[in-house]
Amino acid sequence: MRGECRWLAVGLLIVAGAGEALAQRLPADVVPDHYDLTFDVDLARARFETTETVRVRLSAASRRIVLHALDLEFQDVAVESLGIRQSASVALDAATQTATLTVPSDVPAGPAEIRMRVKGRLGEQLRGFYLSRANGRRYGVTQFESTDARRAFAAFDEPAYKATFAITLILDRGDNGISNGRMLSDTRGPRAGRHTIRFAETPRMSTYLVALAVGNFQCLTATADRLPLRVCSTPDKKDLGRVALDAAQQILSFYNRYFSIAYPFEKLDLVAVPDFAAGGMENTAAIFFREADLLTETRSASVATVKRIWSIVSHEIAHQWFGNLVTMRWWDDLWLNEGFATWMEKRPLATLKPEWNTSVDEAAETEVAIDGDSLATTRAIRTPVETPAEIEEAFDSVAYEKGAAIVRMLEGYLGPEPFRRGVNAYLERYAYGNATSEAFAAAMTDATGRPVDRILSSFITEPGVPVVRYTDGCIAGRPEVVLSQQRFLFHRAPAGATSTTAWTIPVCTRTATSGTGSCLILGGTSTSASTPPGRCPSWTLLNAGALGYYRTEYPPAMLRALAADAESRLTPAERLSLLGNEWALVREGRHNVVDYLTLAAGFSGERSSTVLTELVRRFQFIHDYLTTDATRPLYEGYVRTLLRPLYSELGITAAAGDDDERLALRATVVEALGTAGNDPDVARQARDLLKGSHARSMALDPTTTDAIVAVAARRGDAALWNSLRTAAHRARSPATRERYFNGLASFEDPALVERGLNEALSSAFRSQDTGLYLARFLGNPATNGRAWTFLKAHWDALSPKINVALSDVRVVESLGSFCDAAAREDIRSFFRTHLLGSASRTVDQTIERIDGCIATRQKQTPRLTDWLSLRTKL
Repeated sequence: MRGECRWLAVGLLIVAGAGEALAQRLPADVVPDHYDLTFDVDLARARFETTETVRVRLSAASRRIVLHALDLEFQDVAVESLGIRQSASVALDAATQTATLTVPSDVPAGPAEIRMRVKGRLGEQLRGFYLSRANGRRYGVTQFESTDARRAFAAFDEPAYKATFAITLILDRGDNGISNGRMLSDTRGPRAGRHTIRFAETPRMSTYLVALAVGNFQCLTATADRLPLRVCSTPDKKDLGRVALDAAQQILSFYNRYFSIAYPFEKLDLVAVPDFAAGGMENTAAIFFREADLLTETRSASVATVKRIWSIVSHEIAHQWFGNLVTMRWWDDLWLNEGFATWMEKRPLATLKPEWNTSVDEAAETEVAIDGDSLATTRAIRTPVETPAEIEEAFDSVAYEKGAAIVRMLEGYLGPEPFRRGVNAYLERYAYGNATSEAFAAAMTDATGRPVDRILSSFITEPGVPVVRYTDGCIAGRPEVVLSQQRFLFHRAPAGATSTTAWTIPVCTRTATSGTGSCLILGGTSTSASTPPGRCPSWTLLNAGALGYYRTEYPPAMLRALAADAESRLTPAERLSLLGNEWALVREGRHNVVDYLTLAAGFSGERSSTVLTELVRRFQFIHDYLTTDATRPLYEGYVRTLLRPLYSELGITAAAGDDDERLALRATVVEALGTAGNDPDVARQARDLLKGSHARSMALDPTTTDAIVAVAARRGDAALWNSLRTAAHRARSPATRERYFNGLASFEDPALVERGLNEALSSAFRSQDTGLYLARFLGNPATNGRAWTFLKAHWDALSPKINVALSDVRVVESLGSFCDAAAREDIRSFFRTHLLGSASRTVDQTIERIDGCIATRQKQTPRLTDWLSLRTKL
């Protein structure tokens, strides 16, 4: 449909903002080469005016040029070619978010210039060119990915239309500006009280990577390999950027050594924005971040906070190569950006911070991807997307975690150095241009001589994840690997959902008798391979290093043998993968929850915090969904028996000499005992310590404090609630503020739950935080009922805050914490009439998760009940 519009004067038109845009790819007959953009920004009136000159090339003579524009007023539009200037009329279509420029006579094929002025408002929805506020001051910042550059300037707003940009900012004296290029000049004028900043021309890049930041930003400065490097923020938080600055220096130097192409831009700014929807945005040479993901006080930062900042900084800097230097041609290949950056972010951390054991974190991220990919409602990595909502919904665990897992699997199969050579060949071949999945696969295949194209094709075009089964391992006394594959689904799918596709899987194995592994290609439904002569090993691990993207299933005897050797013979990543596979088979119904708990008992001495965290997550699911009122105390006793010895060793407070791993391990044990274990002693100690810290009579280790807050709040009273709320409002560090507000979502007293929910309606919450805050209540089985009632009752007030970036997705995902048919139908019914911007697929997946929980409860609860009853008789 067409948006309502009215002509104001010759060449001036206003269009109302669009709702959901229709599919609209621009015609390919006009291609941009360069933009000259001058933004005159008025923060006080929340307006801007953009003066544009766009150099283009026409493939054929035409009177019409179509480009993207939304919520903009056009003035003085003209097209010039061969010295002839023609005024252009403008027809805007809000539904397709396009502007059609029409001139009286044909513009000939070849070069031309489009000149125009456009006016717009600085919005409040954290997209396009928008308004942010802090400490009584206004800031203007941009978030253009995926399709919102068109809200700030008329543009060929598709990733394939790369061009160079020369950007100028006119702004108030006292404010400064940041953009993609280095600053060339800063002069007074053109009016009293104003100044003009001109930036260097950028290399070729896509429109979604253009960045503008206007306001009273102040920066810490450094260099990395002689490159100017800054971390910028509002003045009151300037000193909180030191962790990020240190991380960026080391990470950038690492990438310059890893890639054959050194950092390809002239400077790098990392900017903390008071209101920002994403964790980080990789704008070329001017990366923007949510404050909590870039800034922290060193003394109050938990291990998790520091790791998060390092990881996000690493991820966004990696995008300067994967995404900015080489950009996907269209959004259906988003994984080329996000999957690669997610994989790459751990490479410098593994070298620079070996104590963080990032390989096990990667295995945990693979579990996240496989978990979502085990639903019938999942999507393929490459899925057709056209509309802005479809594109935004593609920013999910399939693009990020699954994309990264596929890259990691390829690296494990090829070897780190051959893989690195292939990556560099790909970057060199497509530098400053665009690429597709096929282009990447071809570059890797050419560089390595291995069948990357066949492997990649099966994993990006087919939805879901395979399970690899070991059916026999000893033929006539000779070791032999016999494997089969099929699609893995948590529960029997609806008719037509089961795939008969055979993935091309690089299966890398090692055995109980061999220290090194070997790989084979499973290209059909089954295969076999002989191993060197010798005794049949007691076990063969089907996913050596936990690098493969597939589930595994073993014969019972082999699983028992693996479990017996898990602590001594398997790496932490392999142990985590083994536990994840066994839990998935419990969810599928093929295995018994009792077998999982028996396997888990062998992990009571686990020293990897990430492995233990994954184990505790399963313990919590069993506690919340598979126990009954009668059996819950018995189950809590099992958890306490398992974890109390480790707690006795670690204690609840940090000790001198604790490394990061020990700090994180303690936090995991404390939270597990205080929740799934319902340990009264741990809960009491947590409350006492928290009261002491707030009374300033003692200092707590930041890493353990996160767990202490969660445990203390669970049975906390009004006095503790008030204390946490006060601490949140007083916190200077974004991470500390987040810690205490998250604590409000851990209370279970009904009156305090209501008070916590009402905080979401207050001015205390920026729109960037509201959805994530509510998701914590909705994702907690102890509070989800009240939270869902609250959300429905206040939908009109909350939905503008929730429909920001992917907050709506997070809210809907959290509703998967329900496990009953009545809630499922209520959720389904509600979202039939209450529209969500980018979460339609997520609603279907949430319904499937609820159905899966119901099925697991029906099958596994009787088994658990019998087992717990038997334990009491022993």
